[in-house]
Amino acid sequence: MTAALLPVAFVLCWSSGFIGARLGADTAPATTILMWRFLPLAVVLLVVAAVASRTVWRALTVRDIARQAAVGALSQSGYLLSVYYAIQLGVSSGTTALIDGVQPLVAGALAGPLLRQYVSRRQWLGLCLGLAGVAVVTLADAGSAGGGVPAWAYLVPFLGMLSLVAATFLERRSPTPPAPRAALTVHCLTSAVLFSALALGTGTAAPPAAPSFWLATAWLVVLPTFGGYGLYWLILRRFGVTRVNTLMFLMAPVTAVWGALMFGEHFGATTAVGLAAGLAAVVIVHRADRPSRTPPTRSSRGSVDRPPTCPRAR
Repeated sequence: MTAALLPVAFVLCWSSGFIGARLGADTAPATTILMWRFLPLAVVLLVVAAVASRTVWRALTVRDIARQAAVGALSQSGYLLSVYYAIQLGVSSGTTALIDGVQPLVAGALAGPLLRQYVSRRQWLGLCLGLAGVAVVTLADAGSAGGGVPAWAYLVPFLGMLSLVAATFLERRSPTPPAPRAALTVHCLTSAVLFSALALGTGTAAPPAAPSFWLATAWLVVLPTFGGYGLYWLILRRFGVTRVNTLMFLMAPVTAVWGALMFGEHFGATTAVGLAAGLAAVVIVHRADRPSRTPPTRSSRGSVDRPPTCPRAR
């Protein structure tokens, strides 16, 4: 039951981030929204950390905190800034999610050489099927946007996708990953500092008085931050890089449906085909056998050297 509900909750919460960014796009600049999304959140998390059990923090070294700060800067600051900026440039929430849908194939291709966590042929079939579905819907959405959006704007979420992939592998290479609560606190504190400095430097720190701005901010704090971001790392540690990134294929069609219902964004037959392809990709990868690994190699002493196993959540 937990294995089935976690992916569903993750997809809905993560997709809500694109919808929240669309809600706030007309109320304030991206730097203003992101500053006020993370600044109060970081204060709350610091208070909770001060009164919570200290055993969670005693095990962390300065190097661990620095690594988690780098992960937060990549997975939150870099990724979210690109998403919000792309939407403010006119890229629809569905199209932004579709471009981010390339992430699973990139992560799957890099999992072998970087983590020695190789992908089986059946999993590659699922990944390529999902990529095909994403490509079909991306072309349809980009065509429906007309000429109102500059072509280079579609590269902005692509950069954010690469930032999230880098954060994923940096976290997975950590020998002793911290508790999710401690990691989330460091990540949000890092983003609060970076976005506050960026907003103050650009003169966009003052929040608007419009209720819609605070509604969008509350939406972004509760659903994508606590729900989507927290579940991302939980599923990553429990099920591995390939499976958690395959779920990212579902963000594009789910966000496209959601955006069509809330904002009247384009949704046609090709979007439905992409949704079916994404669902099929998830089923294939999650029902696949264990990822194939490189054959054992023999050391100079004749003993067998096996690839290290990735840490799992406890």
